[in-house]
Amino acid sequence: MSSAPGGSVIGWDELDLEKVTELISRKVVAGDRQMLVQVYLKRGALVPLHSHESEQLTYVLDGMLKVRIDGEEVLVRDGEVVRIPSGVPHQTEALADTFELDLFSPVRSEWLGAAAETSEVGRQKSEEQ
Repeated sequence: MSSAPGGSVIGWDELDLEKVTELISRKVVAGDRQMLVQVYLKRGALVPLHSHESEQLTYVLDGMLKVRIDGEEVLVRDGEVVRIPSGVPHQTEALADTFELDLFSPVRSEWLGAAAETSEVGRQKSEEQ
């Protein structure tokens, strides 16, 4: 990680991969008001029906997802983004091994353990420079 005016630059390779389940893992970077997450889902992974305060954008870089948003199903393929409004129930199923980026705003406070490690990586790298 390196410093930038008023911020920092974080390399994904500097972050630990957090195993969420046998089929889902992630890397988390958090700012003050938004959170960016690399998510790896193996085929068959299911993120159960849930909702949260954060608006969510999911960008599928590789793979395919079936996303149920407020009772309606959509397929999200490579190069597509799905928007999930704040407070709306949704679930996700990986129809193939999938690599995605999730952007949340505001930050999902229940995920701050992983993000706190990101902040610590940033502090350590800044002190080294």
